[in-house]
Parts: sequence; structure tokens; C-alpha cells
Amino acid sequence: MRALVQRVSGASVSVGGEELAAIGPGLVVLLGITHGDGPAEADRIAAKVRALRVFPDAGGRMNEPLGDRAVLCVSQFTLYGDARRGNRPAYVAAAPPEQAEPLYERVCAALGAARGRFGAHMAVALVNDGPVTLLLEV
Repeated sequence: MRALVQRVSGASVSVGGEELAAIGPGLVVLLGITHGDGPAEADRIAAKVRALRVFPDAGGRMNEPLGDRAVLCVSQFTLYGDARRGNRPAYVAAAPPEQAEPLYERVCAALGAARGRFGAHMAVALVNDGPVTLLLEV
């Protein structure tokens, strides 16, 4: 399981011009799921996101975890795109939707995340805060 995590001052996700969700300060999580992933990986990545110390403390150092801040989680099978051969990425490492969707929903629930629509063509708008962007893999 892979997650691209961005600290944001605000973000939203839309499908077909309809805004599905929006958050203020917090994290945007783009989540990719591969064939070998299961509930244990979903729980581990959610716990890791929640515990990341990427928010400034009183002294301005990145030392605070998510706390009560918001999370917007968007499914992102393209995190498993492989472009090592040629210029068209292959997505064979991405889990099929029937496996990935329940795990995506599990991560969202564990984070109390606002979410996009699984499998839809989504428009994600965000304002990086920092910028702080991390790639997590479990």
C-alpha cells in the first residue's frame, strides 16, 4: 500500500463539476493499493498517517501529529504505475477494484476522512502548506 501525503491549508475533490468533499487545514492522502494488501496494511497506513509529525509546534518545528485536523482521502491506483519500460505506464501492480475499494473505505474510516468517489474521474484541488509531501509505503 502506498500513500502520497500532503499537508494542506485546504483541499477539495469534485466529480463532473460537483464538489464531493472539502477540508480546511490538514492532510490530503492519495492512496494506492496493490495485490498483496489486506486489512493489516490498511490499518498500518492509517495509523502511520495519523501519527506523522508534520505540523508545526509552538516553536515552529514540524513536531505535531494530525490531531483534530481534517483528512481528505482519494483513491489513486496510478501510484502503482510502472514506466520503467517505455513511456506508457503499466498498472498491473494496482489491485483490482473489488479488492481495493473495501481497503480504501477501511483507511478512510480509520482516519475519519472526507473522501472522493472510488473509481471516478476526480478533480482534486489543494493548497500545499509548506509544501510538505511524503510518500509512505507499508
